[in-house]
Amino acid sequence: MSTIQDRVIAIIAEQAVLEPADVTLDSTPEDLGIDSLGLVESIFAIEEAFDISVPFNANNPSESDFDISTVRSIIAGIERLVAAQS
Repeated sequence: MSTIQDRVIAIIAEQAVLEPADVTLDSTPEDLGIDSLGLVESIFAIEEAFDISVPFNANNPSESDFDISTVRSIIAGIERLVAAQS
């Protein structure tokens, strides 16, 4: 059984067309070559994988309540959402 971290990294790696080992916790979406559309697709994939709703403003990500600055912050946000769900 994979952890939330492993699953989020796998989703991000797939979007970036990279191996999961190439995705570090300190990577930013820009570092990984993920553009705004790719970021939205990643968020949708994460929502589907964890059956959650991510408070992400696709039209203006900087005004979102969800921190997408690094892979670490994305994972922390997903962990909080999953914990709140249970």
